[in-house]
Formats: sequence, C-alpha cells, structure tokens
Amino acid sequence: MYFASDFHLGVPNKQASLLREKKIIEWLESIEKDAELIILAGDIFDFWFEYKYTVPKGFTRILGKLANLTDRGLKIIAFTGNHDMWMFDYLEEELNIPVYRTPQIFIINNKRFLVGHGDGLGPGDKFYKVLKKIFRNRLCIKLFGFIHPDFGMYIANSWSRKSRISQLNKEVYHGEQEWLLQYCKQVEQTEHFDYYIFGHRHLPLDIKVSDKSRYINLGEWINFYTYAVFDGSEVNLLTYDQCKIEKNTI
Repeated sequence: MYFASDFHLGVPNKQASLLREKKIIEWLESIEKDAELIILAGDIFDFWFEYKYTVPKGFTRILGKLANLTDRGLKIIAFTGNHDMWMFDYLEEELNIPVYRTPQIFIINNKRFLVGHGDGLGPGDKFYKVLKKIFRNRLCIKLFGFIHPDFGMYIANSWSRKSRISQLNKEVYHGEQEWLLQYCKQVEQTEHFDYYIFGHRHLPLDIKVSDKSRYINLGEWINFYTYAVFDGSEVNLLTYDQCKIEKNTI
C-alpha cells in the first residue's frame, strides 16, 4: 500500500515540471509489481479545473501511466488538495480512479488509517478556511466555469505562481504547534488510528501522536521526492531512491 502527495505538476515551469513528471512515472513503474493499492493524497497538479468539455492541457504522461495501471487492475485512489480541489468526474470516468474530498478511514491488516490531504484541518489558517468554502461553493464553481478556459487558466496559473511551493521554498517544522499534529492528537482522544497520513504540509514527517499512533506527512516532490509504504505491519517513510527518512519523534 503506497502513499504519495504534492507532486504539484505544472510548477515552477514547464521544463522542470516535465522532468518531475517523468521521475514520478519512474517511481510508479518501480512499485507497480508489488503494489496492491496506491493512494495519491492531493495536489497532484498545481492547478486543475475541469470545465464541462475541457480539462487542463498537459500531464499526458502521468495520466496515461495511471490509466495503464488501473486498466491492468491496480487500485488507485486520489484525494483533492487545495491546488486541485476542482477535480470532478474526469479521473473516475477516464481512469477509474475514485476521488475523495475529505479524510477517509481505511482498515487494513487490523491497522486503522485516517488519510486525506490535510488542508483546512486543525486550528489556525482561518483565512484559508474561508477561501476554501468560497472555492468549493457550487455557485462560485459554476461562475468560474463560464469563463473561457484560456482566460480561466491564465487567472489560475497566475495565482498559482504566487504559492509557497511555486517559489521552491522549503517549509519550517513547528514542533507541537504543527496544526495537523494538533488535529491528530485531538482526533486520537475520541477515536484511535494507528496511522494518520496526510500531505499538504510539504515536509516528510513521522511523529508520535500517542504510544500506539503516528502522524505521517508525505512531504512533496519538488525538494524531497518522498512517499510512504505500508508493508502489512508498519508504515515507513521513504525517498524515491529507497533511503529511509530519519524519523522526527516527539
């Protein structure tokens, strides 16, 4: 069972994105022999909006590879992130990949997982939480859909280029003040999960939530190229070259 997130395909420019896209495909090819499930936990694309008859130009290599994998029977699940929240039915209809918008519970080998992208969870970031409600409002989505795709994509890409990932900045670890860590600890008080697995934070993290629970953040694929794998008994955080990431334990 493999987990990855925050590919952010499309930034910082076409050339760099294409190289990263090819590396992601190499990674998919390296795991496809033993993968039973691949979960892509959001922000696959730095921007994505599905018009009624139009989808963003590009990304044909990864879409083709995902289609090839699902056609051969490999199960793949995707989550929307804050950059590609406007996924609707394209991936499900064309690639047979179900898309989720909220964290989901998985129970595998008697291990309980809570998995999602992670945006808008936990305390803080109130401005984004307001924006998220606006961006996910059906009327706002419909109004944006009336904009010609060329102009709509121009607006979206201009906004995207101002994001922290587009500037190639590495995130700073905030210890106990990490919002997602606080969210995990809050959930753990009422319902136990062995693993909380999220993206969004752009840092590869493996942190103790309780004596029997861990929070895994999947990092991103511009600076770190990290992913997680569940081998049936435990989750390990790895880089594409198979080197294990040092755990940050609290």
